[in-house]
Amino acid sequence: MSRLVTRAPAKINLTLHVLGRRAGDGYHELESLVVFTGSGDTLSLEPGPELGLAVSGPTAGPAGPLDDNLVIRAARHLARLRPGLAQGSFHLVKRLPVAAGIGGGSSDAAAALRLLARLNGIASDDPDLIAAARATGADVPVCLDPRARMMRGAGEAIGPALALAPMPAILINPGVPVETAPVFRALGLSVGQRLGGDPHPEIPPHAALDVLVRALVPARNDLEAPARHLAPVIDAALGALRRETGCQLARMSGSGATVFGLFGDRRQAARAARRLKAAHPDWWVTSALLR
Repeated sequence: MSRLVTRAPAKINLTLHVLGRRAGDGYHELESLVVFTGSGDTLSLEPGPELGLAVSGPTAGPAGPLDDNLVIRAARHLARLRPGLAQGSFHLVKRLPVAAGIGGGSSDAAAALRLLARLNGIASDDPDLIAAARATGADVPVCLDPRARMMRGAGEAIGPALALAPMPAILINPGVPVETAPVFRALGLSVGQRLGGDPHPEIPPHAALDVLVRALVPARNDLEAPARHLAPVIDAALGALRRETGCQLARMSGSGATVFGLFGDRRQAARAARRLKAAHPDWWVTSALLR
């Protein structure tokens, strides 16, 4: 079989409510509306006898040791569940920032599982594929089929795909990696403790963009405050977005430090992205269509 290729888009948490820490396993229980960009990293698989990985691209340097990469971890988890699994050599073109709150590594891992499923004739809803995704990381299952949906629990409860209006947006990463674990620790929740707060708003399906944005405004990202304390530059990125004409909502994604701004149309977002790039050449700034 010839080389297989797929994209690994950025995952954006439009909302992220932390409900508390579960008494049984101590994991933080979440409720999050997740959407995806149209572009991101690219992963290819050349079938062959040996499992391997090469990484290139603008953000390849911070991607970490190859043997610990989530692409390799995902492939090994699936191979343990499927003895005799056909594999090969992966090539990852890394464009998304690392430790950025946009699920770059998780999306790469999910892309690896999709390619291995195609190579081996494994159905997209096969229990082994889903189990390998869960074993690899909490955000990997929602990235297997990168479409808008609710994610609950510790990432294991994935809702059906949602037909949301495409959302013109700007993504900014101010160049500071933020590790997830310290942000959750900064919440200070003990096992069994509930965080409280207003319930997650209902997300209207098939709604126009303005209706969707109004529904999102009362929601929140409960990790934003602790992440801003750990990385104050997040405040600067949010402030820059909110000062741009046409920005309807600015919020942090995941555990940071990437922030997003939703705009009324794509031209507004593109113009604002050009201004922000010029004003902050050391930031990663891109316009995107979220869906």
